[in-house]
Amino acid sequence: MPAPKVCIVTPAPPASRAGNRNTALRWARILRRLGCRVTIETRWSGRACDLFVALHARKSRPSLLDFRTRHPLCPAVLALTGTDLYRDIREDEDAARTLDLADRLVVLQEEALDELTPVQRRKAHVIHQSVETTLRHAPPARPFRICVLGHLREEKDPFRIVAALRQMPGEALDVVQAGAALSASMARAAKRHMREDPRYRWLGDLPHWQAMRLLSRSHAMVISSLMEGGAHVVSEAIALGVPVIASDIPGNRGLLSKDYPALFPAGDEAALAALIRRAMNDPAYLRTLGSAVRRKGNLTDRLAEEHAWRKMLGELGLTPASARKRSAAT
Repeated sequence: MPAPKVCIVTPAPPASRAGNRNTALRWARILRRLGCRVTIETRWSGRACDLFVALHARKSRPSLLDFRTRHPLCPAVLALTGTDLYRDIREDEDAARTLDLADRLVVLQEEALDELTPVQRRKAHVIHQSVETTLRHAPPARPFRICVLGHLREEKDPFRIVAALRQMPGEALDVVQAGAALSASMARAAKRHMREDPRYRWLGDLPHWQAMRLLSRSHAMVISSLMEGGAHVVSEAIALGVPVIASDIPGNRGLLSKDYPALFPAGDEAALAALIRRAMNDPAYLRTLGSAVRRKGNLTDRLAEEHAWRKMLGELGLTPASARKRSAAT
């Protein structure tokens, strides 16, 4: 039996460092290790395949609809993003109906299941995002460094950290933000904030290895997003053992847990500032955050993500070549 052909469709173009592109690349590596032949496209070209995987219900709907129309019996998987789960399927009927076109749904954290209907939940798989790194958490002795990683767009609430800094006049800390500005107004705002407060630095878009090094050399990471499907940067912080201060939204709770001791109400800079101040001034609290993050380390295991994909392929009747070889050997 030939190796299964898999087509992954992501709206993020090849040169993009967007989360959807990174997810597509990581899944392609996993599927290839499982013995599949994989191509990645931004819109389905009509290429024949044994499995169709689409990322983003709204943006990939035309491709998924086209594939389902032309190949009604071939399996299709739809991966749901934060904007899918927490905005689009609530407001856009076409986006909501896209979920019915897929044989399986993929979400990136447990709380995402709460957004699905009972029928949709039965075909959903939670696949946590793995992280492979040799870096270790090694922040400088001083000053206390906070990093904020992610592209500058409204859903990320990227300048909540700047508003929190205004609540902390005179506090000695270093805030480093990295990520591309997805609009000219965001770039102008970041530059203005740097002029107004020398404690804040925006580095723009960084190669992944540089962003990971920045994360590893920070005392803590802040993620202030208004919506997330399950941010890979949180998984990266977990893998490194970097304490996270996170907005209290489903996408963050689903990775860190509901009782994680550094959640703040989304959009509340005073609460964010209070948590930063406590992390700076209370070493025991900072150690507690680090321990809580490290206890989630199993979520970022590569073999666990690979196993989840192998299980789903089996459900869809696609036996990976690696599994066939093991079966033959026994």
